[in-house]
Amino acid sequence: MSELEQQIIGIISSAGDSKGKAFEALRKVKEGDYEGARALMEESRKIDLEAHKIQTKLIQSEMDPDAEKPEINLLMVHAQDHYMTSQLARDLIETLIEVFETKEGGK
Repeated sequence: MSELEQQIIGIISSAGDSKGKAFEALRKVKEGDYEGARALMEESRKIDLEAHKIQTKLIQSEMDPDAEKPEINLLMVHAQDHYMTSQLARDLIETLIEVFETKEGGK
């Protein structure tokens, strides 16, 4: 497996882990455990940063006229799809936590 493929798999893996933590946080909300939900969302954000760092490195390579350009392929598109989906899920779940917490007087 090439370095690029490893980086792409890193994005997919981090994005999946981040999204998983966010949905786990939503389950905590269903149990009324807002503190646990917020802790899981913080874990989700930290995991997401790993995917973001890899993505940023690939984008910088793409922009650097002296660097070898990363090959755009289906695997990279798939990774970007996973990353964007995990970000959307996390953002939406953060908002849901706020809504439920406010509605139930948990804040």
